[in-house]
Amino acid sequence: MRRYDAVLLDVDGTLVDSNDAHAHSWVETFAKHGIEVAFSRVRKLIGMGGDRLIETITGLPRDSRESKRISEERSEDFREHWLSQVKPLAGSRELVLRLRSEGYQYAIASAARAEELEPLLRIAGLSDLVSVRTTSSDIEKSKPDPEIVDATLARLAAPRSRTVMLGDTPYDVEAARAARIEIIGFTSGGWSAEALAGAVAVFRGPADLLARWNESPLAS
Repeated sequence: MRRYDAVLLDVDGTLVDSNDAHAHSWVETFAKHGIEVAFSRVRKLIGMGGDRLIETITGLPRDSRESKRISEERSEDFREHWLSQVKPLAGSRELVLRLRSEGYQYAIASAARAEELEPLLRIAGLSDLVSVRTTSSDIEKSKPDPEIVDATLARLAAPRSRTVMLGDTPYDVEAARAARIEIIGFTSGGWSAEALAGAVAVFRGPADLLARWNESPLAS
């Protein structure tokens, strides 16, 4: 008997190599608002919700008009200037095909905005494979709050105890644990295995998980 029935999939840093591009986009957008911030500082915050990132950097309330304006401008900057540099992580499509062939339910649970998600899935070669998708546009509280995990779980017919998430940041780990589900970590997003403490297993990325499938928590 296998351990899980369902798998929730993060996208940025988990299926596509996009975390650096997101960080560069934030730095550019902040600069346009007269806010100089080091790339290294922003990079450590990629994976949490954009509203929380803005609050951390600027002190602006997450629900303020200015915060929302910065978030919208950042999304536009990312799509216009950085999206073309994003590449799929090796094994992303093959991993989802493996989940499907193994009979897993699976769904996207991404901190990306809705308008960013579809092009990211196209880059990963997954547009035709994932129909259940939850983004930050569907929820009020962003990662590391567990709302996105809870919202995605509600769309699947699997109990929490039989669901696992794949993610690449400490914010994914925090969200999953707060939602009372387990998580498998990927270091492909730039964090070490130590930074992903709390994950039931850690792999380098999709290809590494596939290569070591039989020793992974996803094996029967």
